Amino acid sequence: MSAKKYTIKSEVWLYPGMSGWHFIGIPKKESVEIKNRYKVKAGFGSIPVMVTINKTKWKTSIFPDKRTETYLLPLKAEVRRKEGIFSGNKISLTVELI
Repeated sequence: MSAKKYTIKSEVWLYPGMSGWHFIGIPKKESVEIKNRYKVKAGFGSIPVMVTINKTKWKTSIFPDKRTETYLLPLKAEVRRKEGIFSGNKISLTVELI
């Protein structure tokens, strides 16, 4: 099966709590396709991905959110600083399943 790329636009949000983690929700349509297409999952149902935001590219994982039945992408502080991303920003990115 070849890797699939998803180009999405979504709002960055801050997890409510002391951890300070920022996330992007993968839209429902793409989440359903990912879930149906990729059956092999790592721990906690995570799926390894390559993410590109502007000039920044890194490997990470997306995680299922049972509450919304979508996937969540955590945004590292280093990436947010490099790209000037803050909670509430709506950003475009590419997610490639690897």
